[in-house]
Amino acid sequence: MSQLKVFADQNPNNALIDTTDGEQITTELNKVGVLFERWAAPGEIADDATQEDILALYQDDIDRVKAMGGYQTVDVLHMVPTHPDKDAMRQKFLNEHRHHEDEVRFFVKGQGLFCLHIDDKVYQVLCTRNDLISVPANTPHWFDMGPAPEFTALRFFDNVEGWVPHWTESDIAGKFDRLDQL
Repeated sequence: MSQLKVFADQNPNNALIDTTDGEQITTELNKVGVLFERWAAPGEIADDATQEDILALYQDDIDRVKAMGGYQTVDVLHMVPTHPDKDAMRQKFLNEHRHHEDEVRFFVKGQGLFCLHIDDKVYQVLCTRNDLISVPANTPHWFDMGPAPEFTALRFFDNVEGWVPHWTESDIAGKFDRLDQL
């Protein structure tokens, strides 16, 4: 189930907001310029579905988001607990960073935790199946896929280079709960 927790950035122990209500999550995130949507699943996705199968199933929504944000490419990231690079990939995402472009993800299956550092607050957004999140360019954030990641997500890019991080060198990410601590 999707969840939003909002904290003062200097107080990771007391949530100012803690909700699983989709409308409240959307409203709170929209206030800070973050797009959050829940999509209806257009059909069942087989466990052995290929990237092409998944892209075809969501083509109408993909076209809408691409047109809305000017995104050039979309791919599918699939992570499983047995992935040989899961630990290295998790570590790469755990430190606070920014991108010069929006970071847009749609969760086809599974879950992941986006943590957004906006002004003096941290917004922890647990994204689950059918959630779309668009983190605006230059927003400090980090992502946790957990120690045993299991998700499939669409990734939208407005450049051909794909995911390019710019590290903030802040230690704030280590002060907040990780996915496996929620």
